Amino acid sequence: MNGVTVLESRAQLSPVTLLRAGHRTHAEVDTVMQELQRQRIADEIPDTLIFVEHSEVITVGRRAKVDGITAPDGYASREVDRGGGITWHGPGQLVGYPVFRWREESVRKVITLIEEWIIQSLADFGVRAERNTAMMGVWLDRLKIGSIGLQFSQWVSRHGFDINLATPGDRLQAVEGCGLPAGQHTSLATLGHEVPMEAMEAVMLAKMPEILGREMTTERSWNF
Repeated sequence: MNGVTVLESRAQLSPVTLLRAGHRTHAEVDTVMQELQRQRIADEIPDTLIFVEHSEVITVGRRAKVDGITAPDGYASREVDRGGGITWHGPGQLVGYPVFRWREESVRKVITLIEEWIIQSLADFGVRAERNTAMMGVWLDRLKIGSIGLQFSQWVSRHGFDINLATPGDRLQAVEGCGLPAGQHTSLATLGHEVPMEAMEAVMLAKMPEILGREMTTERSWNF
């Protein structure tokens, strides 16, 4: 598994609460994530995973702000406190926000685990995704299909990852996201792979114990 440790004993698994947010704006979910991170740092809640599909928006990370990079014309945008550049979010994209207390000793190891989680989950649909040795994220046919951007406080993460399943038209492809030129991001549907969102969520939850050492034990309704 490319250096990723697989946990064999279920006794080591940590519980995770799942929040299915459905269709929500990025601003709405970001506000909730900040409060969940505070609660997780204080050990008031267990690790919590949010699955959501956003309305279209470009998020502008810290690196993009430093470099003076902004969203292209015709796209809504908002600034966020994760690392990285600009990232497209919108319909047909599965977004996952793990508000987790990590045991790994480096950010790179956390990102590698999330990459492996996505890659192994996509393999269940016959998609042979891979890493790019020069850049973070998940790739297929030399095009980026998944991005990862995190923020940490006391080793509890906020923000997360996205997987482009079936995004509309060329809205995603037209964005120069994550420091890549336009056309380097694409969706699985564009490459000929049909991966339903609910099925992808289910597979990721099933893979989570083996790869992340966590299992979903509670599903909580979105009542914020």
